[in-house]
Amino acid sequence: MSAYAHPIDRPIDRPIDRPIDRIVFGDNQFFGINHMSQDKAQERAERFASLDNVMAVYDHAIEAGIEAIMLNSNDRARSICDAFRADPARYGHLRWYPSIPYPHKYAAMVNDKGMVGAVQEILFNKGAKSALGKMVRGASAVATLDAVKLMKMLIDEEMAIYDGLDVRCVFLQNIITDLMLGYDVPDPFVAYCEYIRERYGAWPGLITQNLPFLRAKLREWGVEGVVICASINKIGYLMSPGVAEYEADLAANDGAAYPVMAMSTLASGAVPPVEAYDYINRLNIQSIVFGASSPGNIRQTVSLINAAPKAQEAAE
Repeated sequence: MSAYAHPIDRPIDRPIDRPIDRIVFGDNQFFGINHMSQDKAQERAERFASLDNVMAVYDHAIEAGIEAIMLNSNDRARSICDAFRADPARYGHLRWYPSIPYPHKYAAMVNDKGMVGAVQEILFNKGAKSALGKMVRGASAVATLDAVKLMKMLIDEEMAIYDGLDVRCVFLQNIITDLMLGYDVPDPFVAYCEYIRERYGAWPGLITQNLPFLRAKLREWGVEGVVICASINKIGYLMSPGVAEYEADLAANDGAAYPVMAMSTLASGAVPPVEAYDYINRLNIQSIVFGASSPGNIRQTVSLINAAPKAQEAAE
């Protein structure tokens, strides 16, 4: 049993009843992710092997006005969350946007143990006390491979990392979102969104590399109240089918049923910040997630995003 209160076991200040944050601080810079340069990715991975270095960057972000954090549920997420939980006076005001699951972990387990073995490893790997607590819910799900039950249990396993934090939105990684989207069936999306709302009192979020198609399918299926996170930049990097389709879709989206969060706004460094956010600020986007590691770059990005009202007024 976690030392932290599970969201379902305490009164919920329902984040879904509140708007999402305009600026969210991402985490790719901490984990050796750079889609344009392997050398830069390696340098960052080595630098941020130290948790102290990671927390120093978060402190710079908070000093620059950041109040919201997106964190992938990777192998280091728990230690990062522990550091935030350890100092509620300093960090307790922050709002969280978890991104789940960590797909590489599950892929490795499936390759090593098979599907059923991987599920058993994930759900029952914390000793007898934890296993007994999960057996009632888990035994039939593993035996029958009940997809919805397994999904809910795996979500709970991932979300245990963020216990005790103010979770505003829970994102499903694009590798899962777009795979399910390819099957063109609403059931997984409906089940996921309902579970996030009911159990965690949070916005359900979906990360995708095809914003227009995902939003069209959600409208067709009647699935609303979903935050969509997608790469949005002026050169079409990781944007399918392309820039024109995204611009048309964003122009038609009022942000009520489907708030949009833009990521990869700099196209992994291919677009200069001033140029990138001049473009982003002219679009109908409700939120922006970015990652940076130097105090100067963090402050510059926050300043450029905060120029949005002026850009929008000028456009009007």
